Amino acid sequence: MKLSVPMPLRLVLLVLGTTAFYMYLGQIVPQKEAHPPPPVLISAEMTTEDLVAVGAELASGKGQCLVGCHTVGQSGPLRYPDLDGIGARAATQIEGLSGLEYLAQSLYEPAAFIVPGFADGMQAIDQPPISLSEDEMKAVIAWLQSLGGTPTVTLDTDLGY
Repeated sequence: MKLSVPMPLRLVLLVLGTTAFYMYLGQIVPQKEAHPPPPVLISAEMTTEDLVAVGAELASGKGQCLVGCHTVGQSGPLRYPDLDGIGARAATQIEGLSGLEYLAQSLYEPAAFIVPGFADGMQAIDQPPISLSEDEMKAVIAWLQSLGGTPTVTLDTDLGY
């Protein structure tokens, strides 16, 4: 005697078996958990040197500058300009703008000047999803100034934005 399994029961068993297989597979694949960057504390007592250190931390963390976009000291095909020496080059990028003004404009209005050979695409980092505060922006600018130049930014510096 041949045992016959009804078609609806076969379908239910197929669905349950497939679901169980993918549940098992999902459990054996390593899971990666992403966390937001730690908060950066900026206080009124910070010196320019302190801002440079905070700016470097922001550039590689919350600011996402060095996360797949810019580099420091690399050559070859790059997505956006290498930042090595930007502190010295900033004053010569746009006639009539100081180095500080150029760096501030580059962060607040990145489409205002596109470095020749690179495409537009950088977002303003004071806007979502990055949303750096004004003090964090000053720290990033101080860090950028330190790359080949002398940082001058303090928390009292007026960036004009």
